[in-house]
Amino acid sequence: MTDHLVAALDIGGTKIAGALADDGGSLLVRAQRPTPAEGDAESVMGAVDAVLTELASSPLWPGVGALGIGSAGPVDAAAGTVSPVNVPAWRGFPLVERAGAAVGGLPVVLVGDGVAMTAAEHRLGAARGHDNALCLVVSTGVGGGLVLGGKLHAGPTGNAGHIGHISVDLDGDLCPCGARGCVERLASGPNIARRAVDGGWRPAPGEDATAAAVAAAARAGDPVAIASYERAAQALAAGIAATATLTEIDIAVIGGGVAGAGDVLFAPLRRSLRAYATLSFVRRLTVAPALMGNDAGLVGAAVAAAAVAAGGRSGALRAKAAR
Repeated sequence: MTDHLVAALDIGGTKIAGALADDGGSLLVRAQRPTPAEGDAESVMGAVDAVLTELASSPLWPGVGALGIGSAGPVDAAAGTVSPVNVPAWRGFPLVERAGAAVGGLPVVLVGDGVAMTAAEHRLGAARGHDNALCLVVSTGVGGGLVLGGKLHAGPTGNAGHIGHISVDLDGDLCPCGARGCVERLASGPNIARRAVDGGWRPAPGEDATAAAVAAAARAGDPVAIASYERAAQALAAGIAATATLTEIDIAVIGGGVAGAGDVLFAPLRRSLRAYATLSFVRRLTVAPALMGNDAGLVGAAVAAAAVAAGGRSGALRAKAAR
């Protein structure tokens, strides 16, 4: 890691978070704005600019050597563009170029949010010490990243491990990505809530229909809420088992807001995993909750930026200076 500070952005369908981080991964200064996900491209970029402007107002800013961005995907790290499924206005959006201009030409490195979370969990969290791991972000969407042979494996465009868009229900609902029956369509927070509402569950008066509210109802014994989480767990288990069969991972780490449901999610997930991970070389696969919490995306983006600031290169972690 470099001795210089780095800036980091975590861009999702709900919020755009930013931070300045030191060489130990500590987040020293924070900024955040809601994502105007239904707005036009410039509205979303305006929120990014607002976060970067707030960070740049810190007296620590002159020590920043690079900017790391973890974005909801898919991303194209080689081209510097993003097309988040949950942000319709951004399709092939030149985020690296635009963010680089906003930070005065500092090097910018782009990774998918799942890859960012994986970098954080492998360096400091639940995947630490594991040479082969899958890390998942289960929140507004479902993302993921891989560690293979002890190294972060981002793939040529930065999307390797994007488990949310593996199809696990061939005749399932149409996903915003264009495919059917994706893990994300079954296991993301909004879809857990949607399925519970469709089944007749209703939140308490004055409460929104969220995955957290469904989890609370499931803990209280509501059968519709329980069934919605069991279906989400089944989808995640099928995707994880398929990934393990292909890559021989030995741990799946799950973070994001939906993981906050605890045993409401993890108990049926472990049961379903035993039903799907049946081959001898994947039966020892374990599932663990992420340890880095809501900071995983920022810490992972900072790890990527620090590697660039130090002159490192790894897979799809390619830096581009704004031109």
